[in-house]
Amino acid sequence: MRICIFGAGAIGGYLGAKLALAGAEVALVARGPHLAAIRANGLTLIEEGERRTVAVRAAADPAELGPQDYVIVTLKAHSVPAVVPQLAGLLGESGALVWGVNGLPWWYFHHHGGSLEGTRLQSVDPGGAQWQGLGPERVLGCVVYPAAEVAEPGVVRHIEGNRFSLGEPSGEKSGRVVRLAEALSAAGLKAPVRPRLRDEIWVKLWGNLSFNPISALTHATLDVLCTDPGTRAVARAMMLEAQAIAERLGVKFPIDVDRRIEGGAAVGAHRTSMLQDLEAGRPMEIEALVGSVAELGRLVDVPTPTVDTVLALVRLRAKVAGLT
Repeated sequence: MRICIFGAGAIGGYLGAKLALAGAEVALVARGPHLAAIRANGLTLIEEGERRTVAVRAAADPAELGPQDYVIVTLKAHSVPAVVPQLAGLLGESGALVWGVNGLPWWYFHHHGGSLEGTRLQSVDPGGAQWQGLGPERVLGCVVYPAAEVAEPGVVRHIEGNRFSLGEPSGEKSGRVVRLAEALSAAGLKAPVRPRLRDEIWVKLWGNLSFNPISALTHATLDVLCTDPGTRAVARAMMLEAQAIAERLGVKFPIDVDRRIEGGAAVGAHRTSMLQDLEAGRPMEIEALVGSVAELGRLVDVPTPTVDTVLALVRLRAKVAGLT
């Protein structure tokens, strides 16, 4: 089984290191000093105080790696359209595309059923580039829970979590998803196969939709924005609007909105990924995390006044910062 991690930064590097240390045939697509360090010294994982290094094949050009059985994408959502041809080349004729990307996925309405079956979301797939160039039938969904960081080039530090929930868009327990789950489990990771993966996508999106843009606008950490009465109220309103959309699409939430906010507060003084990107001068995942929910609200006729307001503000924040 050949597994390629496309976007081997923090999460991708953690996943690649775990698989490689377990003996899996892994290749990484990375770039810059991180790639150079991996090629020169191997990929190092710091986990629970232990430091382990493993030799792993890595390249900037995916064409060097050849066709793969599984291509696990861990890029930022806005980075994917530009690399569609490279991803398609890695997939070959029968490879599976494992979608470990934050936000509402472009393939959401593939095997969804109902009147919106096959709907393409312009906010996350402008012009249908991913739908046409990759094909939703190639996709396995993946909800990523671990937290990790690149401590220095070639070195990834695991912070917490080891679950990668998997699922077919159709909900079936296919051979290809079972085989991948077994490979991840053999590497010491939790890889449950979910018949209703969209439910988990929404629970994670619930927090990303609200906490990320609010943090980018206020520069507040999670513990602050989840407990300040004003920002908590804004986040709660956004989440309730999203819940109304999701439930109209058949999603079932296992927890209520207040418990989800409390969970965010419990993380502590964490800077969200959107805030980290803003401070580093990198493009933010605005459309995948927020714009997609506003688009869905229009599709199912659910008003999203708070989401729309925050979306307008964070889009302008990005423009003023020169990130669009």
